[in-house]
Amino acid sequence: MAKVVTFGEIMLRLAPNGYERFFQSDQLQATFGGGEANVAVSLANFGLESVYVTRLPAHAIGQGAVNSLRYFGVDTSKIVRGGDRVGVYYLEKGASQRGSVCIYDRAGSAIQQADPSEFDWDAIFDGADWFHFTGITPALGQNMVEACLAACRAAKARGVKISCDLNYRGKLWTRAQAREAMGKLCQYVDVCIANEEDAKDVFGIEAENTDIYGGKLNKQGYESVAKKLQAQFGFEKVAITLRTSLSASDNEWAGMLYDGEACHFSKEYHLHIVDRVGGGDSFGAGLIYALLSGKGSQQAIDFAVAASALKHSIEGDFNRVTVAEVEKLAGGDGSGRVQR
Repeated sequence: MAKVVTFGEIMLRLAPNGYERFFQSDQLQATFGGGEANVAVSLANFGLESVYVTRLPAHAIGQGAVNSLRYFGVDTSKIVRGGDRVGVYYLEKGASQRGSVCIYDRAGSAIQQADPSEFDWDAIFDGADWFHFTGITPALGQNMVEACLAACRAAKARGVKISCDLNYRGKLWTRAQAREAMGKLCQYVDVCIANEEDAKDVFGIEAENTDIYGGKLNKQGYESVAKKLQAQFGFEKVAITLRTSLSASDNEWAGMLYDGEACHFSKEYHLHIVDRVGGGDSFGAGLIYALLSGKGSQQAIDFAVAASALKHSIEGDFNRVTVAEVEKLAGGDGSGRVQR
């Protein structure tokens, strides 16, 4: 069984019921989620040995976050305990022409105040095959840039494959800060994952003839984006999710994988969205699983996109699907008929 390590921040998610607006009622649903934690849960559900690394307070809320991961079989033994608070994000899910709203309250969180020396990467990577992080983690502060660099160096020294989802968040840092930090980190990365905006926001590499807000994606333009990223950093593979947003409720969803020789496109799914948070993370997890399972490039992108398509039908950050369910959809059965 392959062993994958992920590193990042898990947050408390507070959201109104269904598609209500903030304080339309006096209730908020409390769950947990975060980029790399979402990947860890998906990989555990796919049957891999999944290890999640973060820093959390020792109080009840921090333990609640740990327990949410343990429920799915994620190894939480390498989580560092310390600090006073768990980061929070408030989510108001959009519908039709009303977009979703995400408000962060994560300043001073336990991981944001972590010392890079608290993470024993040699012990963490013992027996590991793969390491995954996202651009959200170094965006938390210079200490997390250093922690990610230390993790990448330790992983590379052990021959561990490294994947990174660029995941630019303008609320956390500027494009200039992102470019400087991610430019250093990407020197260690084997598999780069991005969406239709990330390459432009972080590295200024833009697909031609594309208007993401007007619902127009020139999918072939992303071939040049992938090739430019590969040429700049030497990535073995570049994967890009391709979302055509028709409304908050309906998207067209596909993906592309460049393997250094050719670009492979998945089929396009029409999604009627239940919850899109974690969609990119489920794509990344699907890709990691597929590559570790020895799938070829076309099969890998098909699996990753199908896994993510299913996530859009599930409430919460975590993708609660099995390999069999993903393979069924990737194989062409997207009817949604009742299973008896």
